[in-house]
Amino acid sequence: MSTSTTASVSTHILDTSVGRPAEGVAVRLSARSGRDADWRALGGSATDADGRCKDLPALPEGTTHVRLDFAVEPYFEKKQADAQQDAPANRDSGAGVFFPEVAITFAVAPGEHYHVPLLLNPFGYSVYRGS
Repeated sequence: MSTSTTASVSTHILDTSVGRPAEGVAVRLSARSGRDADWRALGGSATDADGRCKDLPALPEGTTHVRLDFAVEPYFEKKQADAQQDAPANRDSGAGVFFPEVAITFAVAPGEHYHVPLLLNPFGYSVYRGS
């Protein structure tokens, strides 16, 4: 049993369209202390080569809800630009990103760690509580 008075959060992103980690995705972390409280921006990070954010800010004491905002549109735009350079004849110029950002909101309890992986592709995403 943990004696910590705050929760902690980590995340990573897997691009399921290629079966690899999504590198360079900006992630912002916000928290609030109660369902009716205002969100407080805590800062952010970006995913590394392994698709992980290893330096998300700590949650303040009293946090009950957390929101992770993933800026996925720039990641897919860069990926599409790189693919066009490699094989321009094979790209659909009308292809785009259906979900330009993903916001995940979840409840937390003091002393618990929450690992929230994002499984991502250009036209869908899935998220779950990991370990």
